[in-house]
Amino acid sequence: MEAEFWLERWREGRTHFHQARVTPLLQKYWPQLGLPAGSTVLVPLCGKSLDMLWLAQQGHRVLGVELSELAITQFFSENQLTPVVHESAQGRHYVAGNIELVCGDIFALEDATLAACAGAYDRAALIALPPAMRQRYASDIYGRLPRAAQSLVITLEYAQEKMDGPPFSVAEDEVLRLFSQHSETAAIDRRDILEKEPKFLERGLTALDTVVYRLRRRG
Repeated sequence: MEAEFWLERWREGRTHFHQARVTPLLQKYWPQLGLPAGSTVLVPLCGKSLDMLWLAQQGHRVLGVELSELAITQFFSENQLTPVVHESAQGRHYVAGNIELVCGDIFALEDATLAACAGAYDRAALIALPPAMRQRYASDIYGRLPRAAQSLVITLEYAQEKMDGPPFSVAEDEVLRLFSQHSETAAIDRRDILEKEPKFLERGLTALDTVVYRLRRRG
C-alpha cells in the first residue's frame, strides 16, 4: 500500500487494527523463543501497539518502525512516556527507556540496525502488505537479521475473494515460501477467530483463522 493510505487512516482515526490490549498469542509463545533480556526486538509497522510495552517489560529493547508520526506520539502520550527525539538517515527517532520508535520507512533501515536485532515480532505488518510487497519485506528485513535471530509472525487466513484487504489473507504455503529462503519457519498455532471478530462477519467472511509462525534465521 502507498504510504499516504496509512497516514490518512491514522489522521482520520480509522485504526480498527489497533488492539486495546496485549496480544494473548504473543504472551503465550514469545517465551518459547528464549531471547535473553537486553536483546533488541524489531517491531515493523508498529503503530501504537501495546505489545511493545509488554516486550519491554520482559526486559527487551524494543525497536519499532512506523510511518505515522501521529501513531508514535499517541503511543508515548497514552502510556505516559516522555521520549527524547533525534534524527538520522533512517528517520526521526523517539526514545523513552528501552523503547525506541522510528518514524520512517521500514525499508530504509540500515544493515547495522537490523544486525543488532536478536529477532522480530510481527502481528500487523505482513498482513498489511499487498502480495507484491511481501516478498521484498521478507527478504529485505528478515533476510538481513543476524544468524540465529528468532521471530514471531502472526497472520490471518480467509477467502480473499470475499473481502478486500488490508488486512490481507496470507496462506501458510506463501509464508513458508517467503521466509524459508533464509529462516527455519514453522506454524506453531492455528485457530478459528471469526466469532471473536464481528467486523469480519459483517464484511461477509464465513471463516477466519489466525496462524502463528516461529522463525529462526539460518547462517
